[in-house]
Amino acid sequence: MTQPFGELGRFAEPSLYILVSLSNGPKHGYAIMTDVEEMTGSPLGPGTLYGALARLERRGLIEALEPEERRRPYRLTALGATTVEAQLVGLQGFVKAGLARLGS
Repeated sequence: MTQPFGELGRFAEPSLYILVSLSNGPKHGYAIMTDVEEMTGSPLGPGTLYGALARLERRGLIEALEPEERRRPYRLTALGATTVEAQLVGLQGFVKAGLARLGS
């Protein structure tokens, strides 16, 4: 892994959505897509989803579980939980600064 800890890389937004989705328990691909759409109001296409899942798994942020009825669930690893928390804390500061600049 050549990127610093916590760095999600070029495809950060879908990866962050997936990590947040998995933060309350394991889910299979379709359940992740549905959850992300409920959270964001925008659909996450299957190509984007499965590409991001593969990258997150290679980085050790998630792990695939045994298939259940032809569906493969994924869950956060300890590193994934720490990473998503660090990303969200970092975004908190960014949002606060952005809102302050807008006068909100």
